[in-house]
Amino acid sequence: MFEKSPPLIGDIDVVEPDSCGYDSTDRARFMQYRWSIAPIQDQQVRGLSKAFDFSPLLLQCLLNRGLRENDQVEHFLWPKLKYLSDPFQLPDMQVAVDRLLEARTKQEKVVVFGDYDVDGVTSTALVIEVLREMGWRMDYYLPHRLEEGYGLTQVGVENCLSKLKPDLLLAVDCGSTAVDTISWLKQHDLDVIVLDHHQITDPPPPAYAMVNPQVTGGPFCELSSAGLAFKLVHAVVKACREMNQPPSARDYDLRPLLDLVALGTIADLVPLVDENRILVTAGLKRLNQTKRPGLLALMEIAQVRDELGVFEISFQLGPRINAAGRLVNADTALRLMLSDDLEEARQLARELDAHNRQRQMIERDIADQAVDSIRSEFDPKKDFVIVQGNGDWHVGVVGIVASRVLREFYRPTIILGGEGSEWRGSGRSVEGFDLAEALRSCDDLLKRHGGHAMAAGMSIQPENLTAFRKRINAFANQRMKGSCPPPVLHLDADVSLSEFSIDRMEELALLHPFGSGNAALQFASRGVQLRGQPHRMGREQQHAKFWVTDGRTHFEVLWWNCGNAPLPQGSFDLAFAPQINDYNGRRSVQFKLLDWRPSA
Repeated sequence: MFEKSPPLIGDIDVVEPDSCGYDSTDRARFMQYRWSIAPIQDQQVRGLSKAFDFSPLLLQCLLNRGLRENDQVEHFLWPKLKYLSDPFQLPDMQVAVDRLLEARTKQEKVVVFGDYDVDGVTSTALVIEVLREMGWRMDYYLPHRLEEGYGLTQVGVENCLSKLKPDLLLAVDCGSTAVDTISWLKQHDLDVIVLDHHQITDPPPPAYAMVNPQVTGGPFCELSSAGLAFKLVHAVVKACREMNQPPSARDYDLRPLLDLVALGTIADLVPLVDENRILVTAGLKRLNQTKRPGLLALMEIAQVRDELGVFEISFQLGPRINAAGRLVNADTALRLMLSDDLEEARQLARELDAHNRQRQMIERDIADQAVDSIRSEFDPKKDFVIVQGNGDWHVGVVGIVASRVLREFYRPTIILGGEGSEWRGSGRSVEGFDLAEALRSCDDLLKRHGGHAMAAGMSIQPENLTAFRKRINAFANQRMKGSCPPPVLHLDADVSLSEFSIDRMEELALLHPFGSGNAALQFASRGVQLRGQPHRMGREQQHAKFWVTDGRTHFEVLWWNCGNAPLPQGSFDLAFAPQINDYNGRRSVQFKLLDWRPSA
């Protein structure tokens, strides 16, 4: 019912636990966490309790998530599709729909230019599926990551035009910064509609329509491109119903598309709040009832046996969809999403699974090289940002490797791979350090860069790497005032162990789905003691199991990937994530250890 173990889903890049052997609880076990326990809000809890018959613990957790008004709580706990706003509230949506309707009337060829990650693939599939059914001439183009790069690059667009000869280009999950390319397309009399959620350049690209919530700000800004694609097809179907053209639009059901929306939204790590929470909650129900051959085949090859949730998408389905785009071309993944034949889908799923295994091998090898190289020269007093590159490293996996290195050393990390005379890198940051700002301080040393506080990308000429490493570390030293802050463990409350029963866990499950923006529940309990002796388990004795008690009740605790870390003793404070253990028909509450420290 609660997050499976290991690992927890965090707010930074999702990392597969079985891929390289490093996960969020592995190397971090030796770190000294700073515990940040949410303050008690008794007055606000009493206020909410007048409207909701819930435990103070659940109400406290809701307040921790910024939900203070009754209608906010109601919408959060019972997200309904009827709460979704009108898609025409998005900037340029009416302009985009009118241009698409014109294209259908003229039987112009509309080409969707997508992206190669899960969000890009699912949003492209969603748009293709609906518009084809509504009478449009549709095709698609997904750029090759290594040969054409990300987004509406000049080379990618020229290849697209040469191969498909579109009359109208619909850029999905890209295009918001493609000023030069869209200007070039405009000069060649080709209209471009941009459907994207990324930050926009100033001035923006001269697109025919810029359907991007960043134009105006507001609640839509949290949507992924899969969510925006759903908004677009919703608007298109509404317009088709008003025209009664085609007649099938009147009874067209958009709800089966929510499986793709949930997949793209969860995989893109956008906050699972507001409209995303509505779409994902409904989408997960659809996913668990899906008849889409591509998803059935993917679940089969990934051996998904439990009910499909955030964990399964993040660690089983998502990496397989991403793998093709990381290594070759995402076309296989898109064909899988669009397939209506189960046997064809099974073959495509096998191809994706093979790509994923190859990606894991490449990633594991690069991660081992990077960690060994960094460990041999790492100085925690001087190395505030880790920058490591190699001309032989595959650029398709550098982002995942950066996440793993960060978890090993807990420093902002940039990993770069070779690409001729230009290396491309991906960075991941720690709480409190704005990586995008740091890259801006090195603008003259980089060819390109972009991103946000916690994750960013860049390209650089290898001869500038040493100067870049020195510059960004000087910037970080100044920002961090000479000391990298310790990792923070955010805890929802300081609780008594007796709070946790099966009934309480089922009540707390109302907070699902967990993910970015709605972190999994984590608590602290002070002054607990061991009940019996702990013992290590696992093939390499890398895990531990023990029981804790507060003198009134006791619970089993699992500590994953603790290695040789010292086990608790005496009276200690416990930071943990509660979960329900279903075993042989018996249900019990157990804890996943996050950290421990001797009681004061």
